[in-house]
Formats: sequence, structure tokens, C-alpha cells
Amino acid sequence: MTLHDRPADIRIAVAMIINRHGEILTVRKRGTAKYQQPGGKIDPGETPLEALIRELNEELALTCSMENFRYEGRHREWAANEPGMIVEAESYSWLASPDVTPQAEIEDIKWLPVKGKITVKRAALTEKHLFPIAAKRFLEAENAA
Repeated sequence: MTLHDRPADIRIAVAMIINRHGEILTVRKRGTAKYQQPGGKIDPGETPLEALIRELNEELALTCSMENFRYEGRHREWAANEPGMIVEAESYSWLASPDVTPQAEIEDIKWLPVKGKITVKRAALTEKHLFPIAAKRFLEAENAA
């Protein structure tokens, strides 16, 4: 069965937080090897954006509002930390350089360039789908400035 032949196992909301240097915030959860976007599972009764704001506060002590984010689409990929499972992500971008503090299951954070050489392992969703969107979003912001 392929990625697109079956329903998603996990529904999440993720943030592409892009700073003025063209770097995107990534996180690594405790006990894992790959960096990914901050965010997490959407609880029953939550909208994706409500889930994202809750997760950013829980994972990074980040307080933000719905107005900070631009919707960037829904993306499917093999889950980074649950072998054989498919994740479906509602993705949002935010051009900002917030102060963040790793909490809960977050062991490490890295600001990685949206373009250029990256030497850390990334989740497939992050590498294949979200980095190209973040690079385009940063270019839009640069051209508008």
C-alpha cells in the first residue's frame, strides 16, 4: 500500500517559523534522531490552528495568536517516529524570530537554512514538503521588502 492509497494514521498541525535570516525553526523530540517542524496531533474538537497554538505553547513556551499564521496546505508523508504510519499535516507559516524554550518532549531546537547545506537528519515531511514551501515564503518576504 502506498502513501496515497490509504487514510492518514495521524493528523497533525505544524508551523514553519521562518526568521529574517532565512532560517526555519526545527525541533527534535527526546529519543529521536530527526528534526521536524514544531506542532503536533489535533485533539478531538480542535481546529488545526487551535491545536498548533496549543502545541507551540506546550513544546516551546511560545505564545502566539491565529493572526500570526498563514495557511500553507495539507501534506501527507510517512511518519518520522512511527514506522509504517502516515501523517497528514495542516501546515502554517509565520515570519518571525520568537524566543523559544524547549519543553515537554522537545530535546533540541535548531534554526536551519531554508536554502543551502543541511547536515542534520530531517523528517520526510519537513525535508520533502515544508522546506520548499518555507524557501518560497522567505523569497516572497524578501521581494516584498
